[in-house]
Amino acid sequence: MTRLYLRPTGFVDSPQRHDGASARLAGTMLWFSQIEVIDSTGAATERHLVDMRQWEAFVSGLSAEKQARCQMLLERIVSARAPLQMGERIIRFDQPQVMGIINMTPDSFSDGGKNTDIEIAVEAAFAMTSAGAAIIDIGGESTRPGAPLIWEGDEVARIEPLVKRLSASGTAISIDTRKATVMHAAVGAGAAMINDISALLFDDRALEVAKALNVPVVLMHAPSQGTDPHKGGDYGDVVTDVFDWLEARVDAVETAGIDRDKILVDPGIGFGKSLTENLAIINNLSLYHGLGCPILFGASRKRMIGALSNEAPVEGRLGGSIFLAMKAVEQGAHILRVHDAAETVQAVQVWRGLRDAALTARA
Repeated sequence: MTRLYLRPTGFVDSPQRHDGASARLAGTMLWFSQIEVIDSTGAATERHLVDMRQWEAFVSGLSAEKQARCQMLLERIVSARAPLQMGERIIRFDQPQVMGIINMTPDSFSDGGKNTDIEIAVEAAFAMTSAGAAIIDIGGESTRPGAPLIWEGDEVARIEPLVKRLSASGTAISIDTRKATVMHAAVGAGAAMINDISALLFDDRALEVAKALNVPVVLMHAPSQGTDPHKGGDYGDVVTDVFDWLEARVDAVETAGIDRDKILVDPGIGFGKSLTENLAIINNLSLYHGLGCPILFGASRKRMIGALSNEAPVEGRLGGSIFLAMKAVEQGAHILRVHDAAETVQAVQVWRGLRDAALTARA
């Protein structure tokens, strides 16, 4: 089996000044001038940093199997991601989009209990969309380490009234759940995306229900798709192991009948991964463009930020959350899933201003 991966790097601010030296990344506002080729086919991993001007010559020296793999991955890396139809909204991926988190739970790690009153939750969601969040992600079950599994009927009761209220206003809503019954109820109430931390594996009915509902679905990596998504996590190379798992899962879901244009991927920061492993994934996030799907990135307020900043409490992790979000943006992440939507939108807007200036500078 060929285990070969491409990581776009060497990002260029003003590609118009260097004709033919770079390629556009996944239809975003980023251009890359180099590709790191990671070849783990044999006993030892080989890494080559290849300039785009020498790309064809480099590939021509590979075996036919590796040439085909490189061609497929590069095509996925440079192909623009199709926009998503979410109810009345069209979500485009030529620039980063912000997804605001609303947890209708009493025990979520960050804001448990804060939004369980529907009027407070509606106000919080409207504040996020007014600030520029494109999507609101609503969850009715905590997936923090040690959180108990709740009955699907209780989960529906938590999220359904809020989904109905927000969808009536035209808000693009994602439902954060791993249960088929909740998916069905939420989409029936107006949700237009499924965000499943188990990649449609926790519930035996989830894949067929998601297919029938015909809405975009986020497939997240976790080492376990059982009741504890944090269990396990035995990796050789976490970056490529997560890629392999997501690649196989995307292929399986597509084969089952869900169009690839409706599939998004999430490497699952914080789920069954150590601090070192999380950092490795974030530093190599651009590699996941080789999956050919929009990338959703979620590191907002997570434990790793506290671990890197003198054990900062959850409410004191805004700076780290913003930095990680922008690190992902600078590698082409398409959606940022965050608690602090207004602050993240502002950071993205400033980044967008810088990109606009660079891309319109005179050659």
